[in-house]
Amino acid sequence: MKSVRKSRQLRVARTISQLRRAVLPWRTAAEKIALVPTMGALHGGHFALVRAAGRCARHVVVSIFVNPAQFAPHEDLASYPRRFETDIAALKELGADLVWAPSIQVMYPTGFATGIVPAGPATVGLEDKFRPHFFAGVATVVGKLLIQCMPDFAMFGEKDYQQLKVISQMAKDLDLSARIIAIPTVREKDGLALSSRNAYLSARERAIAPALNRVLKECAGKIARGEPLQQVLDEGARAIEQTGFLLDYLEARHAETLAPVTSAADGPIRLLVAARLGSTRLIDNLPV
Repeated sequence: MKSVRKSRQLRVARTISQLRRAVLPWRTAAEKIALVPTMGALHGGHFALVRAAGRCARHVVVSIFVNPAQFAPHEDLASYPRRFETDIAALKELGADLVWAPSIQVMYPTGFATGIVPAGPATVGLEDKFRPHFFAGVATVVGKLLIQCMPDFAMFGEKDYQQLKVISQMAKDLDLSARIIAIPTVREKDGLALSSRNAYLSARERAIAPALNRVLKECAGKIARGEPLQQVLDEGARAIEQTGFLLDYLEARHAETLAPVTSAADGPIRLLVAARLGSTRLIDNLPV
């Protein structure tokens, strides 16, 4: 986890007034700011975002907030990994300037009544089909973070590809000044996309998990060679389930709009998958 920035003091802000006092001098001096929104439990994927932020801007702000608005009642809000002190130590080493770590009460004070309900890429029948309230929670919290932190850039990983498209559309539609920067997915050596939820996998499940990426790569290769799209997806779905996953979806979509496609000629194409392994739900995607 080598830092690409000169070591500096890392500050932590927990209230809006503390955040504004930290950010205002940078804005006044016209110094570029990059934001890395996270829910903590930082891993190599987050570190790649922080490094990329440091290359874009003089100042790097990392938000750590486990957003209750994007968890359904049956999901893992209470058990979501929280490692604040470890995260802070890592961000110091990476040379971040500021951690924005608000409480739930600060982000959603008593009487909070306004949210963002996105459409477009948020309503294409992928994650939204299985997590109907997810993107409203994500759009609302990210919208607040972009307003609160006033960044020039905001870094998002391609692993959460539909989320990336939803946020990019929201920023465009609401004339938010931050430029949304997409960062390629960071993977383990065996291809598994880095995710905080990987910590939930048992040893047996961890050995199986890279099959998701392997099947995606096989499907992408077949589509690129001209094999029929639906046939490739059907074969891929069977292969994923045969390894022990319970498949939610394996889809080929237009890489920009996320609209359904019927052949490679409808491209550019992005393959997207979501599947459950034991109690853990994993997602991944690849370009064709």
